[in-house]
Amino acid sequence: MQLIKPDVNFDFVGKRNLALIISVTLILIGLASLIVKGGPNYGIDFAGGTLVQVQFSQPTDATAIKKSLDTLELGSAVVQRFGDNQNEFLIRVEQASSELKGLSLEIQNALEQSYDKGSVDIRRVEMVGPQVGKDLRGKGLKAIFYAMLGILAYISWRFEFRFAVGAIVALIHDVVITLGIFSLFGKEIDLPIIAAFLAIIGYSLNDTIIVYDRIRENRGKHNKETFPFIVNRSINETLSRTLLTSGTTLLVVLALFILGGGVIHNFAFAMLVGVLIGTYSSIFVASPVLIFWEEKNPSRTS
Repeated sequence: MQLIKPDVNFDFVGKRNLALIISVTLILIGLASLIVKGGPNYGIDFAGGTLVQVQFSQPTDATAIKKSLDTLELGSAVVQRFGDNQNEFLIRVEQASSELKGLSLEIQNALEQSYDKGSVDIRRVEMVGPQVGKDLRGKGLKAIFYAMLGILAYISWRFEFRFAVGAIVALIHDVVITLGIFSLFGKEIDLPIIAAFLAIIGYSLNDTIIVYDRIRENRGKHNKETFPFIVNRSINETLSRTLLTSGTTLLVVLALFILGGGVIHNFAFAMLVGVLIGTYSSIFVASPVLIFWEEKNPSRTS
């Protein structure tokens, strides 16, 4: 099945400067958001503290809930709506308590002073110590770093070192932009999001390798053509496959985002952004890096 004929000739390479401007703009906006907000919005897994999920049987809002908890002296508490249910909230406090059952009863009693008795349902209580959160954060970053290191080694062996550099630049591009978008929308970074980042790396790399493999084939077929021509030809020849793969993946991720509920909402959002950015970077980031490298250090075979 082909959405686009393989003999099309869209000038992707000719738009690489425009793509560079778009990518740099998105990265700078994301970094500015991270600086203004003092870094990523770490979830309970990384920041430590106590998380309580509460459902109310009557309408309320975050301000009223925080006011009801003032008597407990929980420190800085963050209250936010959870999922699609308008009366379900997450309460996150910086303090970590080993007595989760006692803490949940205290919160329930405090809330029932302001709401009808029996109208407050504590659905979930989780606690992560600050040291554990710091350790998990470090391991999550190491997982991403080692994944990229392994990719650099594999592509250097499978293709050439310059191909590996292009792939790594594209992957860093994808992760940084996704992280920046999470910051802009105020979404939390927790363990499932690290898993999403690793999935994004794998997905983006798959698309990039397909294009790279076709570039290598076309260097033998069109050895009298310029390298930018070969790259552009390769992108066009794999475009139908790229759109089919990205389109079907987006449909699944979109279904998870809309219908999956609050528990996997952020994970699905990260995947949604990652698939779009990963597809874009395979065409407009990874391949142009090869052209830039070729212009600076021409290979003997091209």
